[in-house]
Amino acid sequence: MQETKLEKTNRGNYFEDFQLGQEIIHAVPRTITSGDVALYIGLTGSRFAVPSADTLAQSIGLRQAPIDDLLLFHLVFGRTVADISLNAIANLGYANCKFGVLAFPGDTISARSTVIGLKENSNGESGVVYVHSVGRNQRQEVVLDYVRWVMVRKRDKASPSVAAHVPSLPESVVVADFQLPAGLDFTRYDAALVGQPHLWDDYAVGEQIDHVDGMTLEESDHMTATRLYQNNAKVHFNQHSEGQGRFGRRLIYGGHIISLARALSFNGLAPAFKILAINGGRHLNPSFAGDTIYAWSEVIERIDLPERRDLGALRLKTRATKDHPCADFPGGNLQSGASIPAALVLELDYTVLVKR
Repeated sequence: MQETKLEKTNRGNYFEDFQLGQEIIHAVPRTITSGDVALYIGLTGSRFAVPSADTLAQSIGLRQAPIDDLLLFHLVFGRTVADISLNAIANLGYANCKFGVLAFPGDTISARSTVIGLKENSNGESGVVYVHSVGRNQRQEVVLDYVRWVMVRKRDKASPSVAAHVPSLPESVVVADFQLPAGLDFTRYDAALVGQPHLWDDYAVGEQIDHVDGMTLEESDHMTATRLYQNNAKVHFNQHSEGQGRFGRRLIYGGHIISLARALSFNGLAPAFKILAINGGRHLNPSFAGDTIYAWSEVIERIDLPERRDLGALRLKTRATKDHPCADFPGGNLQSGASIPAALVLELDYTVLVKR
């Protein structure tokens, strides 16, 4: 009897491999270190004060500086890539992203996902996979809970199509789902150290903030960042294969653009020290090494928090562009049905915590 040999290498899942309701436990938990924090700052230039300084974090009631929310997001995201998006063409969007308990150096992060939607593309060569992913710490406390959808190649164009199921997702994360860090006390809040005197009350609905600064993408930066998160998607690393693809070069990881936009937003939104939720996000156009990223934000909503007169939330929409300062986009809003300018690369709807 001939022995059946098992494939030992992981070639990644293709669209046909996913099933609605499928549960996936992702390999390789990750213990976060202070080295990860330093490297993240080196790659993004993020200047938000609370994740940067133990002393300032302790002054508002935390035991030490927490892990930057987006570093945590990327580390959870990175656990999922080998199973979800190794054969991705592009990551398309995010929704209903809720940040849970804070993470600190020394915490170990793991993740698991559920397939909640599938839709084959009309060309028969790929399909969109919707997954609900949850990251937990070593105490099994939820640190991140989110939905994303990704376009994944089919292994065989001739394989039968699956019945389409697109999940219904909320427009935004509701106040009841916000998880404020325990023990926050702002009696010793120092606006000068935070970097800006403005408070929640100083921001108006409809206000647009041009973050002014730009940051040029370097091939080495985005590749190091993506390796830091252990995101091994082929589109970011393999120039040999991507050189033969649609763009002829590697794509910048969309999450790196999110981090740069957030880092740039410090100039104008320095008091927004904590991300509570990502309501939705879209990668509108690809970015490549050599592009210069700019960002601007619009205040969508001011949110009162129950039983907290010292804190408020701002719902923001941050947009990022490549090689065009934000002054090139007067008004800043995309009209429904309008074509998307090639220079617009990101639209991120998220909610932040600000002192009142």
